[in-house]
Amino acid sequence: MSQPPPPPSQPPQQPGFGPPQEPSEPQTPAPSAPATPPTPPAQPPQQPPAGPDLNKAPQPQPGYGYPQAPGTPPPAAPPTPPQGPGYGYPQQQPAGYGYPAQQPGPYGRPGPYGQPQQPGPYGQQPPYGYAQPTVPMQAQAGQPGGGRKVNAQVAIIVSAVVAIALIVGGGVWYANSSGKDDDKQTTAEGGDTKGGEGDGKEGGSGDGGATTGEAEEKAPAATGSKVLFQVPSPEVPKGVTTISIAGSWLTDSVYAKSGLSEITGYDRRSGTKKWTLDLPGPVCAATPHVTEDNKTAIVHKPAMPSKTDPQACTEVAVVDLAAGSKVWTKTAKSGTMPVSFNNVTIGGGTVAAGSTSGGAAWDLATGDERWAPKTSDSCYDAGYGGGAKLVAVRKCGSYDQRQLHIQNVDPKTGDVLAEYKMDEGIEYAAVVSTDPLVVAADVGDSAGDGSGISDFFSIDNKTGKLRARLSAPGDEFAARCDAIYKVENCTGVTVGNDRLYIATEEHDSGGDSYSQTNEVVAFDLATGKQTGQRADAGENYEIFPLRMDGPDVIAYKRPPYDKGGQVVSIDGESFKETVLMENPSTEAVRDVESRMSPDYSEIQFGQGGLYMSSVYASDFTSREKEHSVIAFGTE
Repeated sequence: MSQPPPPPSQPPQQPGFGPPQEPSEPQTPAPSAPATPPTPPAQPPQQPPAGPDLNKAPQPQPGYGYPQAPGTPPPAAPPTPPQGPGYGYPQQQPAGYGYPAQQPGPYGRPGPYGQPQQPGPYGQQPPYGYAQPTVPMQAQAGQPGGGRKVNAQVAIIVSAVVAIALIVGGGVWYANSSGKDDDKQTTAEGGDTKGGEGDGKEGGSGDGGATTGEAEEKAPAATGSKVLFQVPSPEVPKGVTTISIAGSWLTDSVYAKSGLSEITGYDRRSGTKKWTLDLPGPVCAATPHVTEDNKTAIVHKPAMPSKTDPQACTEVAVVDLAAGSKVWTKTAKSGTMPVSFNNVTIGGGTVAAGSTSGGAAWDLATGDERWAPKTSDSCYDAGYGGGAKLVAVRKCGSYDQRQLHIQNVDPKTGDVLAEYKMDEGIEYAAVVSTDPLVVAADVGDSAGDGSGISDFFSIDNKTGKLRARLSAPGDEFAARCDAIYKVENCTGVTVGNDRLYIATEEHDSGGDSYSQTNEVVAFDLATGKQTGQRADAGENYEIFPLRMDGPDVIAYKRPPYDKGGQVVSIDGESFKETVLMENPSTEAVRDVESRMSPDYSEIQFGQGGLYMSSVYASDFTSREKEHSVIAFGTE
């Protein structure tokens, strides 16, 4: 049974869940029954700490994580994820959009792309600190756990999938170009948008990794936006509480978004449907990467799940976002069993998907297999980071002596080009960027806030040597990574200019008021130290870096209850902020925007358009009309 969502006026809560337990010997588990979620921790104090200490000296790091018991299957129904509108929002009765009570991701957050997650109670929480740098290791091709063309555990471990009950069909409502079916009060027409001027740069754009070219996003003459279109949430079939609708992409002409069992391409300005790609089942995972010729990759189920057959995430597909068609669909096996994949990415002309059964890869253009799980391998690729390069997060060793290998691999062959071995006891790692290579991890479960991050590791992807280790205590920094399954899914952080840009936690803005704020600060990836650069959110705003734009940072500012959100460009050197967009402050528009939390939604910005979408469709009949997408644009 699902629980009703928390009221939209509440800020996100952070249950302190820990890493899941893993079996010591491979086995093929049957789908498990929903588990009782752990009790969330106590509410945080009313007055948050006043921001990160930029001059804090490193502290000794306590021991690494506790061992997990073998043979424990993952629970199938994690706890209710948090939600909340803009900061400073007045208290209201529970109403409006809420995040679903089923299928959230690890650490109490919704699991992007619909994968079931594996929460578990934390052990003791040691105080955060800055441990001694891990000794870097050179690439060891041909060594156990080092070189490989194929990889997997000894036998398959098929991840248990949450059963979605009584699916009998269901329609999807779409916005049209005229907005006739939308509530007129949720449009920006007649709203009090504010115009402004700013300096913009144009040219090539960066991708969050190595910085090239100049900034592309340019401030318009008037920065006030209007609602371009909205997409009502899909109607969930009777008897079903929650279905994943994760996955969204932006091209020059199309905004594409996943539905119940399809992907729809909308005109970026009007919202008119340009195409619909039908799928046999829901999208489980999707890469945010889009190639120059508008290709992307997804993992989906082979059929709609039912109470008796939840369906595994076995189908890997490449989608042409320009044509609205599948290029190819492939599966992989570990021994004789099909692999259920947790994540997928694109890098170097290769589509790679990872799982607890191992990783597989295919040629992006042809679908020809490049490698697949090998049952004789004692290690397995849990996931991959893509983009400029292809990086594998490879797990080796038994459950009580787990070691992660961060491998820069040849995307054509899978050969290891460089490798960094993390200290034993670090159970999970997320790839923030592949070039420069930056990995995030919660060392010794010391983050303490459910973010999945206590430290970042800057690694030379040519030699495998550790360049620097960046301490990012969870009580000071607001970035989040889903390192358990979605290896490249991180929010509140981006990389460029050989620096890491990260949001701080919300804190008192100072003075006698009760207002809150936060900042974006920068770390040097060569030294691991903060550069002293800081971009302030402003009173009762909260700022989140989204991506790089050449040397500049594109960030979204979540607003207070009485204003619209903003998109700003932060100059990579001066840290001067330029407003690119300011959304309407009318109540109806704010109500939709405030439900799209940057931590638990998908946010795309490009060419003067802001697209915000939810990752779940839910059946809460007592609530008012919900939207899965809201799009804003300037003139």
